[in-house]
Amino acid sequence: MTRFADLTTSEFSIVMNRKLKLDELNRLSIEEFQGGNKTPIVVVLDNIRSLNNIGSFFRTADAFNVEQIYLCGITAKPPHRDIQKTALGATESVAWKHNNSSLDALLALKSDGYKIYSVEQTEKTIPLQEFKYRNEKIALVFGNEVSGVEQDIIDISDGVLEIPQFGTKHSFNVSVSAGIVLWHLAHQRL
Repeated sequence: MTRFADLTTSEFSIVMNRKLKLDELNRLSIEEFQGGNKTPIVVVLDNIRSLNNIGSFFRTADAFNVEQIYLCGITAKPPHRDIQKTALGATESVAWKHNNSSLDALLALKSDGYKIYSVEQTEKTIPLQEFKYRNEKIALVFGNEVSGVEQDIIDISDGVLEIPQFGTKHSFNVSVSAGIVLWHLAHQRL
């Protein structure tokens, strides 16, 4: 029986499940990412005020290979130092566009065949765990950190997704919500 004390450093590292180095992760280049097939999901930011949240959305969108981000209303757009701080370069890989009106952007997406799903708490929601993603064209709307998704957006939504919560708070940070929802959809695709 081998004792850990008898192992060399490299042998011990292998036994303990060695962490991969960045050059071992085989990440795509920005050009390869941009040229590849995307998941037909558009993330729509409805008046997100925090630059750090916006950067987090870009990073999450890159991780889950989303088609595009729409930055709407007061949502700031790159380049900005505070967006870049959390995006870690994802503003270069993920396609994005700005629209002054979330409603106009969503109506255009709807006319292009996208189904609109707001992530919010309403009277009639679809619990996230019950939502079945079929690789169709969808737009996911995430709302302002204080007021959430605007009612006029909810009114045109094909559905409202709600993330179950079990604590004393009534919401997640909006960029955390994006990670949870996009992981759920990616998990179904896997």
